Amino acid sequence: MVEKFHIQLEKLKENVIEMSNLSTAMLCTAVESLKNLDLEKAEWVNSKKKELAKMNVDLEEESLQLIALYQPMAVDMRTIACCLKMIVDLNRIGRYGKDIANVTKEIAPGPHIKKIISIPHMNNLVQSMINDAFTAFKTCDLSLIKNFTERDNDVDSLRYSVFRECVSYMMENPANITICTHYIMVARYLERCGDHACDMAEEINYMVSGNRIELK
Repeated sequence: MVEKFHIQLEKLKENVIEMSNLSTAMLCTAVESLKNLDLEKAEWVNSKKKELAKMNVDLEEESLQLIALYQPMAVDMRTIACCLKMIVDLNRIGRYGKDIANVTKEIAPGPHIKKIISIPHMNNLVQSMINDAFTAFKTCDLSLIKNFTERDNDVDSLRYSVFRECVSYMMENPANITICTHYIMVARYLERCGDHACDMAEEINYMVSGNRIELK
């Protein structure tokens, strides 16, 4: 019975990682679609929203079944609780990707202002946080998330930088108002994805150590 439980628990973790791969692919592809005004990539992101939603429901049910069937304790219970909370964060990250893909549709065929400002750099920082969080999830190496507060602060600073730069462009030329408003919203979406990465890192820390921390 115990061996079967741990096999199913490992399968749950693998499925959460699979959901992470999908949600981060959606986010990354959405930013690429925006950067290049690639409507085909934007459509791909939108095509994945139902698959993401199904994963969210299936993994929640899988987690609750493990609790009901085996009544786990200690680290096993913390692992399932971590999975339950992480799938919520991953669903939001994927949906922010969908929102960014929709921005691509709104502003295509462009052109962009100043190579889309700092948005691709923001995305790189956020993606690195999500990737490190999931490496910590897989390996229980908490050193990968210890500097998340500083990294989240960097993402926040970039968001405000995008905002200030966009305001200056809008003041220079009212024709820039619409596209700059979209840039401001995308920067906000990416900043929220960074927050979700911190949320996941906090749960991973609790899963591994049993200690609560606050990273943002």
